[in-house]
Amino acid sequence: MSPHQSPGAASAITAVDLAKSYPGGRGKPRVQALAGLTFEAAAGEVFGLLGPNGAGKSTAVKILSTLSRADSGSAHVAGIDVARHPEKVRAAIGFVAQKSVCDPMDTGYENLVLAGRLQGLAGPAAKARALELLDRFSLGSAGDRLVKTYSGGMARKLDVAVGLMHRPSVLFLDEPTTGLDPEARADMWEEIEGMAAAENMTVLLTTHYLDEADRLAAHVAILDSGRVVASGTPEGLKRELRGDAVILETGLDADPAAAASTMASLGYVRDVSRDGRTVRGRTDDGAAALPHVLAALDAAGVAVASATLARPSLDDVYLRHTGRSYSASAAEEVAA
Repeated sequence: MSPHQSPGAASAITAVDLAKSYPGGRGKPRVQALAGLTFEAAAGEVFGLLGPNGAGKSTAVKILSTLSRADSGSAHVAGIDVARHPEKVRAAIGFVAQKSVCDPMDTGYENLVLAGRLQGLAGPAAKARALELLDRFSLGSAGDRLVKTYSGGMARKLDVAVGLMHRPSVLFLDEPTTGLDPEARADMWEEIEGMAAAENMTVLLTTHYLDEADRLAAHVAILDSGRVVASGTPEGLKRELRGDAVILETGLDADPAAAASTMASLGYVRDVSRDGRTVRGRTDDGAAALPHVLAALDAAGVAVASATLARPSLDDVYLRHTGRSYSASAAEEVAA
């Protein structure tokens, strides 16, 4: 949705010009977490909010889930104004935070039943729903074990199950696979895909893993510095880039700037950028162009350590709209 569009009737989540800043501390200027964030998520889909740490994802989720208030702008969740009726929003949503809310000294079953009772379910209904979700997330055999004995993947599944106890129409998943090993991440992806279909609800997924959003989300919004820089379907965003990515790693003694300049001078290579020793460009036919690119660099005296071709990715989309790679942005946030 563009900033000038009004929220659609079939939207489960709409955010329009959301702004939020925080005190910088010790005389420093305020930190602008959101700077006019606008997006729309359709009912019944998995929608991905992407961006490195610090891009504004978690702040957006806190506002949409009523845990924080925006400085300006408006937002609706499940058709409800989050600022005017936060209590109604909380009844309609499930929220799975980055940190677990489960009591490690209770069993998985006990955690789920308690969550159900807190959400207003009667005792029998809470117990039945707990058993149903334990079975769905392949935790049935572990339901009577203390949560402190669960693996990281099992504990994360339980967190998601807690968020589903009262059958919300919108579920917020904030970085659901952070800290999980690759096998547990893949397992969680399968669970999220099956859960979204089984529960017939909207899922707002925040993640800094681009492959996660590419796999799970029907639509994505890529955030940078608190605003959306690109949005659409993952495939649609990648198709806009056309052609192949040429990715070169220059030799230790080579000049990456000279490599980038040489590539940019070639008429068949566009969108040239560099990050350290890595130089990237786009071309319509990578297989045909790569030998000529390497020959041109050799003629210019630029040593190349490695060269690869790749189809467009969401990382390329981020690079196109921000001027820097996603991994470099993430590294900047960690360093900060």
